[in-house]
Amino acid sequence: MPLRAKITNPAWMSGSRKYATPTADLLQAQRDDDPDDVIFTNNYGVRSIELNRPKKLNSLNGSMARKIIPRLQEWAKSELAGVVVIKGAGRAFCAGGDVAALAKWNQKGPEGQQRSADYFGLEYKLDHLIATYTKPYVAFMDGITMGGGVGLSIHAPFRIATENTLFAMPETTIGFFPDVGASFFLPRMEGALGTYLALTSEQLKGVDAFYHGVATHYIHSSTLHQLEARLAELQFPDYMVLNDRFKIINATIEEFSTGLPAERPHISTELRKTIDSVFHVDKQSITEIMASLQKTKTSSRNPAIQTWADKTIQTINSRSPISVAVTLQQMRVGRRWTIAQAFQKEYDMASHFMAHPDFVEGVTARLIERKKERPNWQPNTLDDVKGSDVDAFFDASGTSGPLPLITTDDYRDYPHAWIGLPKEDEILRLAAGKTRDDVVADLLEKYEGKQGVREKIAEVLERFQS
Repeated sequence: MPLRAKITNPAWMSGSRKYATPTADLLQAQRDDDPDDVIFTNNYGVRSIELNRPKKLNSLNGSMARKIIPRLQEWAKSELAGVVVIKGAGRAFCAGGDVAALAKWNQKGPEGQQRSADYFGLEYKLDHLIATYTKPYVAFMDGITMGGGVGLSIHAPFRIATENTLFAMPETTIGFFPDVGASFFLPRMEGALGTYLALTSEQLKGVDAFYHGVATHYIHSSTLHQLEARLAELQFPDYMVLNDRFKIINATIEEFSTGLPAERPHISTELRKTIDSVFHVDKQSITEIMASLQKTKTSSRNPAIQTWADKTIQTINSRSPISVAVTLQQMRVGRRWTIAQAFQKEYDMASHFMAHPDFVEGVTARLIERKKERPNWQPNTLDDVKGSDVDAFFDASGTSGPLPLITTDDYRDYPHAWIGLPKEDEILRLAAGKTRDDVVADLLEKYEGKQGVREKIAEVLERFQS
């Protein structure tokens, strides 16, 4: 039975400097909230969240966040709620935040910019709550999953990709930066993939999201409904610890794995090695990265790699220069942040971006007016960006102060990282002194026959041993 999310005493207001005393704008926003933009359903042990703005590709706004947060808090305390499932109506899981509305607010000056910053504060509270949630949380990344939609899914222990999955962090396209905890998860992706995706807004489609660790499982979209019904049947004794519940859910999802459509991701072998070299962590400036791309374009003997390098140069040059420079710095320092620090720092950065002209320019040109020509970025080229300009975005002194998160839980690495495919370093450690068959046998046993293990091992060993 679908439930209306009418919360009379929102728990997310407590402990928050920004929301402890509701402002007139906030109270009006609550009155204007769409009662049907999120649908909550109880089905035995499953509590489902369905994002219900299909015409807007389920873009996340304050109305939706104000409903989801208290419902998650309620379910965390419920003995009857065994598993939380989040999904989207229509062809998108969630295509991002409703940035068009934020750009309009920003045009009203400091007051509107603060209102936009407040929205990001609310969104990051929700994302951090998901990242530290105390019940099993399963995200169906079926369809477009970008920006704000990534924040609702990437920090979950269970992230299911389908043939419809389209993952990207396209923020540099609109004069912003990869947020929603991207400071934490992108630098922790294998090799230099995270930095590459952050700077270029490149998309990962379908099974590629699974191979690269964005998703923990891959199943066909036609079986999602059956999977949700199966999850509803699971029962967990009160004494069972969270990790043991995770193991049962992991095995349950694997029951619906019916094969992979490709033996390796599009970004593999020589292209993957090139990306890891060009965007390596030792490249501390965008100038170094662009020079490496130019060298690849002129010196590679592979025409496909030359074409890729040329396209990547053009792509980065089309992005907001200040966004690109800030994002690169974010990727370099974010690997040292805890999950809580990531959201705190991103709140500071988002507040600075709301006062910068590139956000309004990028959203207006790309999303509202949909112009094909390059936006009028300020500064207009990468060479015009100064180090002091970049440093200012990491300075908290000019913001509204620290963001009070809902929980105090924190960590430096995802505690549920074992649920996905084995990591490259684990494969390479085992490969030292062992045959490929031995590595496959050992990891298939450890990961209980998980779909994709064999294919991941083959790609990694081919790349590093060739």
